[in-house]
Amino acid sequence: MFAAPDPGLRRLRVSARAVLGVGSAVAAVAWAGLPLQAAVVGGLAALLALFTVADPTVRRQALTTALLPAVGLPVLALAAVLHRVPPGRDAAFLAVVFCGVAARRWGPRGNAFGIFAFMMFFAAQFLGAGPGELPVLAVVVPMGVAVAALVRFGVWCVERHTPGAPAAAPAPPATRQAFQAAAACGFALAVGQALSGERWYWAVGTAWWIFVNTASRGETLVRGFRRVIGTAGGIAAGLAVAVPLHGAPAPTAVLVAACVFGIFYTAPLSYSWMVFFVTLMAGLLYGLLGVLHPGLLALRLEQTAVGAAGAGLAVALVLPVTTHAATDAWIRRALESVRHCAADAARRLAGDPAADPAPHVAELESALRGLRASIAPLLHPLSPLRARRARARQVMLALDDCARQARGLAALAADPVASHDARPTAACARVEAAVGRLTAPVGPSCAAPAPAGPPPHPATDRALAHLHDLEAALTGLADPLRAPVRA
Repeated sequence: MFAAPDPGLRRLRVSARAVLGVGSAVAAVAWAGLPLQAAVVGGLAALLALFTVADPTVRRQALTTALLPAVGLPVLALAAVLHRVPPGRDAAFLAVVFCGVAARRWGPRGNAFGIFAFMMFFAAQFLGAGPGELPVLAVVVPMGVAVAALVRFGVWCVERHTPGAPAAAPAPPATRQAFQAAAACGFALAVGQALSGERWYWAVGTAWWIFVNTASRGETLVRGFRRVIGTAGGIAAGLAVAVPLHGAPAPTAVLVAACVFGIFYTAPLSYSWMVFFVTLMAGLLYGLLGVLHPGLLALRLEQTAVGAAGAGLAVALVLPVTTHAATDAWIRRALESVRHCAADAARRLAGDPAADPAPHVAELESALRGLRASIAPLLHPLSPLRARRARARQVMLALDDCARQARGLAALAADPVASHDARPTAACARVEAAVGRLTAPVGPSCAAPAPAGPPPHPATDRALAHLHDLEAALTGLADPLRAPVRA
């Protein structure tokens, strides 16, 4: 996982920037003479501002970041006011959960707002903050976000030079998932409070985060399993590292910085590793606050299991979305990206300078990331559905081949010396016909014969080869996609 490809060292730079941003926010709060609890909240606000904002353009990212305090502070105030009123606090927390998930219907900005609002309520429980602490917290949250924004958009704007792929929306309706998340968090809240009247919010947090970026029943169950595995590993590391430190400031600060780096570096690749670093960082922070002991770490594992169980029950019983439905949506999105990429590449090779297949390649990569997450339950070693696992592998291999050919085609289309040749148009028509047969099978269609063109050109010949291989990969998708689905 640590040796995975990192084009342009983007993950490395984003992770290093996160350490700089969170560290600067904590330093700013400490320089202002505010207490340790305030520094923790300021650092958390900066981390969330850097982690959750994923709009497709830098301008939109800046606007979303600027609006985070306006979303989070009212929720923080509500949590502080209701701190001593458990029934009202619990009802408000579940309302925040529902609204935070439902906000995902508005895309990346709604998702960022929902996560930030939830974590502000969670932070109030983490610190046991009441109305007396609210004035300080109301200062440090905007301070943390402002410092993170300064680092992200002023000091080190990675996105300006290496734009990421466009964010893809979750497959199922956000309202359906909001009901599921509320049910899961309600179960976690009730059972978590039965286990511990002081640390029950860990179970709620687990249930919440399992639903982030999931789209189907199987995907949620696999994420819950990985959450428990990552938490168990983080607790083991906490027992070996955090407990013996006894909250010593200097080594704890270094290790927390390493955990922040690990969270950002591993998040795109491994949910278990990301949770490992989150859990270890939480243990280090508890040590810094002077409340860490082995029993507390054991309780965290219990609460994590409760939250994962709540998520599993919710997706199984409350408006379930099957893995097949979510996977089908991602496959259709990937195929449409292939269609548009082939069309724009042919137009570019035919001499149209406005046609650019590169954005469609980025959309294809984004769809394939979503598909890999959705199809993970079928590819899991413990999956008993062997026939569907074989089909899933076949589909994934064919689409990976499509992505490889699309990347090569886009690179060749950008070649300024490529000749204007009419033959790619016919090849593109065959690719589009193959996509059409897969997405809306209405019987075979006839491709137009390739028109005569100028003498062969090396770049164009390579483009035709990519289009031919692309067509072959799409043809290979037909059998696994059309096979009947069996439980």
